[in-house]
This record gives sequence, C-alpha cells and structure tokens, in this order.
Amino acid sequence: MTSLGGQFSAKRLGDSPFTIRTEVMGALESRGVLRRMSDMLEMLMKRMDILARLENSTDFHKGDEARFPLDRFQPAAGLMERIQAIAQNVSDIAIKVDQILRNSLLNGKGMEGRRDQCEVPRDPKYPDCAGKVEWMRARWTSDPCYAFFGVDGTECSFLIYLSEVEWFCPPLPWRNHTVAVPSPPPPPRVQILVHIGFLTEESGDVFSPRVLKGGPLGEMVQWADILAALFMLGHSLRVTVSLKELQSHLGVPPGRGNCPLTSPLPFDLIYTDYHGLQQMKQHMGLSFKKYRCRVRVIDTFGTEPAYNHEEYATLRGYRTNWGYWNLQPSQFMTMFPHTPDNSFMGFVSEELNQTEKQLIKANKVSSMAVVYGKEASIWKVQGKEKFLAILNKYMEIHGTVYYETQRPPEVPAFVKNHGLLPQHEFQQLLRKAKLFIGFGFPYEGPAPLEAIANGCVFLQARFNPPHSSLNHEFFRGKPTSREVSSQHPYAEDFIGKPHVWTVDYNNSEEFEAAIKTIMRTEVDPYLPYEYTCEGMLERIHAYIQHQDFCTPSSLPPSPKTKTPAMQSPPSPLALSPNSTHLVWSPSAGWAPQAWPPVASLQVWVSEPQHTCTETCRRHGLVCEPTFFRFLNKEEVFLQLSIACDSTEYEMNHLYPAVAENVRECYLQKEPLLFSCAGHHAKYRRLCPCRDFRQGQVALCRDCL
Repeated sequence: MTSLGGQFSAKRLGDSPFTIRTEVMGALESRGVLRRMSDMLEMLMKRMDILARLENSTDFHKGDEARFPLDRFQPAAGLMERIQAIAQNVSDIAIKVDQILRNSLLNGKGMEGRRDQCEVPRDPKYPDCAGKVEWMRARWTSDPCYAFFGVDGTECSFLIYLSEVEWFCPPLPWRNHTVAVPSPPPPPRVQILVHIGFLTEESGDVFSPRVLKGGPLGEMVQWADILAALFMLGHSLRVTVSLKELQSHLGVPPGRGNCPLTSPLPFDLIYTDYHGLQQMKQHMGLSFKKYRCRVRVIDTFGTEPAYNHEEYATLRGYRTNWGYWNLQPSQFMTMFPHTPDNSFMGFVSEELNQTEKQLIKANKVSSMAVVYGKEASIWKVQGKEKFLAILNKYMEIHGTVYYETQRPPEVPAFVKNHGLLPQHEFQQLLRKAKLFIGFGFPYEGPAPLEAIANGCVFLQARFNPPHSSLNHEFFRGKPTSREVSSQHPYAEDFIGKPHVWTVDYNNSEEFEAAIKTIMRTEVDPYLPYEYTCEGMLERIHAYIQHQDFCTPSSLPPSPKTKTPAMQSPPSPLALSPNSTHLVWSPSAGWAPQAWPPVASLQVWVSEPQHTCTETCRRHGLVCEPTFFRFLNKEEVFLQLSIACDSTEYEMNHLYPAVAENVRECYLQKEPLLFSCAGHHAKYRRLCPCRDFRQGQVALCRDCL
C-alpha cells in the first residue's frame, strides 16, 4: 500500500505545494496567516507519513492482522485525501497571493525608484523650494521632528514634507490629492491660553524667590488681575507655567522645535510675556509665524516700533535684549500707558466706597510718612540723608523693609521699620499715613496708585536730565527710547497735584516747601477709573472684541509711483473749521471698518523735536498709530499747505514727515514702523490723534 504521506515524503518540506515562499516581501499580516496554515498542514502530514511507514513495514503485519485490521486505516486514508484537497487550495491561494505581492513589489520598487528619483520642481510660485531642499539634504537629521513627519533622507520625502507639512514646495503630482479624507469639523475656538513665561524653570524664574523678601511684585499683580478679568468676562482659560505644559497645549511635535505644529492652534488668543514669546518661537517652528497674530505680549515698559522691526533695528543701531519680533506694536500690552504705540493693559487697585473714604480722611495722621521701598538696596540712594533729615523734622517716617534677623544698616535709626508686611497690614499703614514718598526706584510700580487710592499724597523726585537708555543702566537694553522724567510718569502726567508732587530732591528749599504744603493739604482717596475693576474689564473686553491683527487692513499703503492713469481717489480728510488740522470729512461718503472709528481722527503737524505722543497730548488728544495709514499720502501734505519739492518713500519710524528747510516730504515705506514715538530736529511729523473717554485713555469716546 502506498500512503499519501509517502507521496509527499519524496519531496522536501520546503517544496510542499502549500509552502509559501517567504522571500517575497510585503503584506506581512496576510503572509503570516498563510504561513501558520502551512505550518499546521505540514505538521499533520508529517504525522500521517509516520503512520504510513508503519503500515508498509513487515514487522507491522506479523501476527497482528487480527489485532489491527486494515479497514481501521480507511478513515485515515479519507482524512488524508481531505487534507490533500485543503493543501491544494492553500497552495492555490499562496500562488495567487504570491502573484499579488510580486506585482505589489514591482509597483513598490517603481515607487521607490520614483521616490529616489524626485526632482526639485522649478515653479516661480515657490522660489524658496530648491534652497529648502538643499537645507534638508544637509540637516534633516538635526531634529527628530522631521522623521516624525516621515522624512527618511530621500529626495521625495524632502519634497513631501516641504509641500504637505510646510509650504515651500508645490505638491507632487504622483501624490494622491484626489481622494480627500473627510475630517471632523474643527471644534469652536473658545479658549484663551495664558502662558506666564517668567515663572517657568527654563527662564530662570528670578521673581518667585524674591516675592517673600521684598522683591518687585508689579508683574505678578498685573498677571493676577489679567487672569481674574479674563475669567470674569467668561472666557475659557488654560494657564501654563512650564515649558512641558506649553508644548502639550500647542501640539508641538517631538524634537527640537523646527517643525510646524501637528494640528491647528486651538486657541483664539495667547497672553504671554517676552520669556514665553521666546519659548513659543523656539518650539512652534514655522507655525509661530502663522499664529503670532494671536499673541498678546504683557510688556511692563513697552516696545517701540523702531526696536520691534528686526531689519530696521539692526540697520539703525536700535540694539536691545528684547526687541526684533516684527509684531504689530499694539500686540504689546503695558502696565501703564507709556506709549500709544502699544496697548495699555494695566491692572486693578482696590476701590473704596464713600463710607470707607470718609473714615480714612477722619483717621489720617498728618505727620506720618511711609517710604516706598521694601528692599534695603533701594535705601542706598545717594543724598538720601539730606532730604530724609528734612522730612524727619516734620513727619514720623515709617518703612516696610525686609530683613531676616537684624535691621538693615541702610535704614536710618529714626525710621520706624515694620519689616515686610502682609498686603492688608500694608493697606492699613497707608490709610493712616499722610505721605507716601519715593526714592526714585522702583520705576512705575503699582504701590503709588495704591497709596493715592488710600488717601496718601505721593511725593517723588524729578529726574534732571530724564532717565533713558542713553544715561541710565536700568533702561539700557530695553526696547524703548522713552525719557522718564520721574519715578512714576503716569502719576505725574495723568494724576498730578494735589495727589502727586514731583520735586527736585537736590533742592532743599523746594523739597521742604513741598513737605509743609502737603501737610496742610487735604486730599480725598482717588483712583483713576482705568485702574478700577470696571475700567479694566471694559478695556480688556474692547480689545478682545475689536483688535484683529490676523486680518489685513482694508486700506493698503499708497503705491510708490503712480502713472497718469492711476489717479488717487479724493481724500477723505478735510480741514477743520478753524483750519489748524485735518479731520475725517463728513462728506467723504465712505468710512473703513476701522477700530477706533475714523470719526475720532485728527491730523496735526508736530513741531521739530516733538514726538507725536507729545503733539497729540498738547491738543488734549492721544496719538493713535492705527490711523497712520490714512495720512501716509502725498495729498495730505497739500491739504496742510506743506510745500514738497520732492516726496520719497523710505523706512523710517519718524515718517510721514517734512523737512521744511529743504521742502522735502517723506512717506512711510514699512507699516510696522508707524510710530507715535521718536523726534528729530530736522522733521515736523504728521501725527494721527484721537479723542479719549474720561478716565479711560485707551478707548476713544465712540469705541464702545
């Protein structure tokens, strides 16, 4: 008897009709299933082959027919026939799969050849493509994020990445762009991200360790009020104080930050500071440029356009540690309204009701003064002994200087030092005191407003010459050319007497006369509306509703040259009734979608050496940089009766302006350089001014 197993046993197992040739690569899961079926059948056939050999052996039949009848093997023979049929089917399947996989392999090899043979497209719409591919060839392994997006070193992987992840190259024609996979609609963007960069470990966090040792708290006060205001206005907030949290919320791909985000930015707005801005730029790759219009930078001292524009600042020597961001200047938000080029964010001081105000006035001690300065280093000011001795003749002097074990030697013995006080105890001290006196530092903190709100008179030193980056170390490297005439310019300019006195501390007679007058003067507790809770909520809400830095302005800059056929439309500006300045003409017939509304615009010409900020303030107005685009035109000079023998377009933060002695007029070439700051003896500047709401300088009368 010849067994079926004997038929197969003549062949090698590797040549079995149902053995799959594993040298064909691809479709690993399908091959795995067939391979397991093949192994089971092979094992079954081996066992059947052993039984067949036993059947054919002579020893098997000696005297054993009675015990092992041959018909017992009939079912086994039928089973083997069925196994053979199954094996044949599997073999047929294997052959078909083998053909499919070989065709797939040929196609894959063709595709691989195509992937290896991609050529850099020469498309004038993508002029940077070749340079970016060259960079990828040399540097694609420099950041793991490229491999994360599928870059493997081949030319085509470079082009796929540069056309589908980034946008420097055109799409490859052999890529499947016809079948669009439906994606779920993006969720509504109702979140605001708040990333406080200066508190992150990566920034060094120099503030937190000093909080309980008399260090400056102004930035933290402002951040706390921003968070509270955004929450009270009903916005959904995500707050981060670590780089890891920031990366997670933004969807930063793994790597060193050279690649774009993995998904669209889920936030309408991002409030951060300079440290956070740097961290975002480092980790968002090209997405930072795409989404930076949504960023709002909390900037204590302000950033002027000349320092913000990277190319201009580099060419003109406006060196700084913090500038060069090329943002819209209004995206920077300041603690005080230093320069109208930036948005005034502010903070909140406690507002007293009428009963509390009367109680404070009744309990004031006219001979009690509190010194502004919680760190001992502030008391090292040169000449303090002289003016403190004068003050000590008339008033009891109190200090709140931090110390751990013994009294700081910088604090004179006649000063009653309370040490660092909790906020509510400090408030109680201010409610008793008549005078809050500053030594010249820190600049522009919240404490003077708190003192004035609690019924104190604030006395501060006049700086002569004014402090700036040119003559004072503190301002050196900051992105502003502002000249500070006192310790707290806002208190001097926006509040003034009787609540604020600014005197020359080196003039003993002036200083002593001020002390005597202050002691006799009664003042009510006072807080400007813009620093009340309601004022800050009103201001932030207006910014969120109206400030849009992602949509291009509706009025493009004027062309550099005009042909006779390119006639300018009639100017929407007209002389005011008294012919001193220009206003938006009621008969213009159109008004752009602008905020602030153009009806508040007035165009004035500055004197030489005057900034537009100063020029507008002299007329009871505020400089409004968003209006520069409406007066950056040749016809505006004619309307103001300014004769121009020539008109040039240039990058200069002082333009538009006129050099009258040579009858040369200049228009602004770069909109990012429109600036209310800056002056020069050569130029008279064209200044866009607007009105403002009483107690709310950030908003015009019709801005709400």
